[in-house]
Amino acid sequence: MLFSWRGGPGARRLLLLLLVFSAWEAGSGQVHYLVPEEAKHGTFVGRIAQDLGLELAELVPRLFRVASKGRGDLLEVNLQNGILFVNSRIDREELCGWNLECSIHLEVIVERPLQVFHVEVEVKDINDNPPVFPESKKRIIIAETRPPETRFPLDGASDADIGVNSALTYRIHPNDYFALDAQNNREQTSSLTLVLKKSLDREEIQEHSLLLTANDGGNPQLTGTVQLLITVLDVNDNAPEFDQSIYKVRVLENPFNGTLVIKLNATDPDDGINGDIIYSFRRPVSPEVLNAFIINPNSGEIRTKGKLDFEERKLYEISVEAIDKGNIPMAGHCTILVEILDINDNVPEVSITSLSLPVREDAQVGTVIALISVSDRDSGANGQVTCSLTPRVHFKLVSTFKNYYSLVLDSALDRESVANYAVVVTARDGGSPSLSATASVSVEVADVNDNAPAFSQPEYTVFVKENNPPGCHIFTVSARDADAQENALVSYSLVERRVGERALSSYVSVHAESGKVYALQPLDHEELELLQFQPRQPNPDWRYSASLRAGMHSSVHLEEAGILRAGPGGPDQQWPTVSSATPEPEAGEVSPPVGAGVNSNSWTFKYGPGNPKQSGPGELPDKFIIPGSPAIISIRQEPTNSQIDKSDFITFGKKEETKKKKKKKKGNKTQEKKEKGNSTTDNSDQ
Repeated sequence: MLFSWRGGPGARRLLLLLLVFSAWEAGSGQVHYLVPEEAKHGTFVGRIAQDLGLELAELVPRLFRVASKGRGDLLEVNLQNGILFVNSRIDREELCGWNLECSIHLEVIVERPLQVFHVEVEVKDINDNPPVFPESKKRIIIAETRPPETRFPLDGASDADIGVNSALTYRIHPNDYFALDAQNNREQTSSLTLVLKKSLDREEIQEHSLLLTANDGGNPQLTGTVQLLITVLDVNDNAPEFDQSIYKVRVLENPFNGTLVIKLNATDPDDGINGDIIYSFRRPVSPEVLNAFIINPNSGEIRTKGKLDFEERKLYEISVEAIDKGNIPMAGHCTILVEILDINDNVPEVSITSLSLPVREDAQVGTVIALISVSDRDSGANGQVTCSLTPRVHFKLVSTFKNYYSLVLDSALDRESVANYAVVVTARDGGSPSLSATASVSVEVADVNDNAPAFSQPEYTVFVKENNPPGCHIFTVSARDADAQENALVSYSLVERRVGERALSSYVSVHAESGKVYALQPLDHEELELLQFQPRQPNPDWRYSASLRAGMHSSVHLEEAGILRAGPGGPDQQWPTVSSATPEPEAGEVSPPVGAGVNSNSWTFKYGPGNPKQSGPGELPDKFIIPGSPAIISIRQEPTNSQIDKSDFITFGKKEETKKKKKKKKGNKTQEKKEKGNSTTDNSDQ
């Protein structure tokens, strides 16, 4: 990729051929790219999809996306070809300031399944910033009595670039009186000094004008200049002197206002006012120094007056001058390097992104639920963060990269046991005392259809009066499902089978939603005494069902508490009451449901001398009709202690029908009386 910068009309200043490369860092699985700052929009950075092992066709379906914390949209990915390219202007100096290393960390996320990749894009510095002096003109006052080799400190230029692009060299316009001395010390601060080569004569030259030029080490080379205006005075011949030219001080961050940093002491051998010294910050003074420190002009004490934050600035360089009060003031100079020491004053920060919620209750162990990143602005042990998780049941944290974690499923879930978990992530630094921060994740468990519907009873017995109206509601079944929402919706259907020569569905039907069972046609006891059928939940995965029975009771006992109404010509009596199963074997015979006893869910009718509403002592009506039923019950009284079968006591007939003959077990045939009575037929739900 070819880049060019223009400094003036028609002047081509730079042609840079930069090979953008990508490579996997050994053993880390991290992609590393290189891109120059100020690259144009659309500049190719790397084939990120290919380098991450992703197919182009899966980028959109898997929701491929790139996140860069605090870096905006500097880089973008073309989802059609998987190429990472420059989206907007990248200024290395704006991103990283004076740091030698500058990179953009990208977090690449794809889903289905969720994967996270980390990509480092190193921003390469180019020589796009010229050296800049703090002033365009610098005024210096020098007494004519100053001897040769006297040194006068100058403010060097600054270059926002790094490396060789910020390596500055200085030169001064050739002259007979001054030379330039530029040195670099171990603290990486430059010392620029104007050296007097020979004595000045104010009467000969009152002012010297020199041009100071700074050149950086880039190619092509960029320059900056400042004009030095030197005024020669004829007074005070001794300047104040400090015992050191550079002082080094360490201060803990966040000190109280007014904390003493250093007390300076300069001396001047002159007498009187020529030896009185005033301390001040040497101009120009940076806003950072003015906001953080104050100097006492008389005592030379430097104290704090503003916030000192290690995370914002780690080193202050303060230039101080001591000026005497002579008619021709003279000055001495020194530099104080204030190093700020870190304390544990920043709480860790926890960020939770890419939540995969809710989590299905059948999710596999190891499923990624959320991505968590932690950070701490402190340094050293104060900035080292460890994470923990509470509660530890079902979940755990897995470290994926430095200060990056995944919240994953550690054991199987069951929504029917616990439907929601409040998971708390705690980040704690290594300071003393340590600081911590927490973040909560509400993990909702999504239901899956893992519970079958279940009826309240495995079997039901229902009695229905014959000749019921078509569409009569005869019973309601009920099933419940422990699952939620649509998985818990139960619908009902019949298990089709043949009843004689007809299909079951021609006799009864079940409402799919309510479970109400309806008789589709009038039922005839003489034709069909017992009708068995099974409602079921129609989902083919679950075949749980319960049996239902519909039929006429073939053996009836009369119970004392009931009121019977005799047939025509008979006395009024209480009808029999209905009870659920009787403990007496002779109470009645019912074809039992599968797996149930003879007496389960049967109706027992009893009638006897204990009934206070009977006609008279020892008197029993011989015919009864049941309201709402077409049946007539005929009762014969047998002598006491008769051994005749109980079924001989009661026979069933039908209103308006001719007499029917019933075969006895002994082979005797008995002509039953024709049932009398004009009771209306009324079928009711039982």
